[in-house]
Amino acid sequence: MQSGDKMTKAPKTITVKILRYKPGVIDPAQFQSYRVLAKPHATVLDCLEQIRLRQDHTLMYRHSCHHAACGTCACVINGQEALACTTRVEAFKNDALTITPLKGFPSAGDLVVEMNAFFEDFSDRWSVLQPIEQPALPDDATFSDKTERFESCIECGSCVSACPPAQRPGRFMGPAALAAIHREMIKSPQNLPQLLTLATGARGEKHCQRHLACSRVCPAGVYPARHIADIRKKAAHP
Repeated sequence: MQSGDKMTKAPKTITVKILRYKPGVIDPAQFQSYRVLAKPHATVLDCLEQIRLRQDHTLMYRHSCHHAACGTCACVINGQEALACTTRVEAFKNDALTITPLKGFPSAGDLVVEMNAFFEDFSDRWSVLQPIEQPALPDDATFSDKTERFESCIECGSCVSACPPAQRPGRFMGPAALAAIHREMIKSPQNLPQLLTLATGARGEKHCQRHLACSRVCPAGVYPARHIADIRKKAAHP
C-alpha cells in the first residue's frame, strides 16, 4: 500500500436475525439467526442473498431491481422500514441486524407480505406519469416537446408499515394511496370533486394522526404527510 492510501476495510462477520414464518411449517413465527461474512459496503439484500444461496434456500424475500426503483425488497431493518437493496450494513454501529416483514400486511412467508389490498386503492385510471422540465441536452440532440417521467412513489408499502393508524386493518387506505389521490388532483383538476370525495371518505384522511412516520421512512422522497395536509386544505376550501 502506498503512503497516504486509506486502509481497505476487511469483511466482518455479523449476526442476521430474521423473523421466519411458513404457514403450517414455521408457525407461529419465530426468529432465526445466521452468521454472515459481510464485505465492505455490503447491503442488507446482499446478506439475504448470501443466506439463501449458502445457508438456507428456504428463506423467502422479494427483490428485483437492486437500485431502489421497484420497492419490492422493503422490510423492517433494526426497527425501521427501509429498502434492503440500498441499506448498507455499515450504517449500523453494531454487528447485528434484525429483519422483519412490513407491518400491517398479511404474511405470505418470512419477509414476504401480501400486497393485494394495498394496490386496490390505486386506480388504473390514474396516470403514472408527470411532466418535467426539459433537460439540458447537446445542441445536436433531439427531444420531445413534452417530457414526462414516472411518479416518484415506488409503491413499496414502507409508509403504510410505519403509519400507526394503518395498522388497523380495513379502516384507513393509508398514506401512499392518499398521496396518489392528491397527485391525481393536481394532474386532473376536472376530477377534483370525485377525488376529494374519495380522499375524505370513510377510509380517508380523517384517520391520519400526523405522526409523520410515513414521510420519514419514504425511500423516494414522496413525503405523503405533506400530500395529506394539502388534501385537508382542499377539503376545507374546495
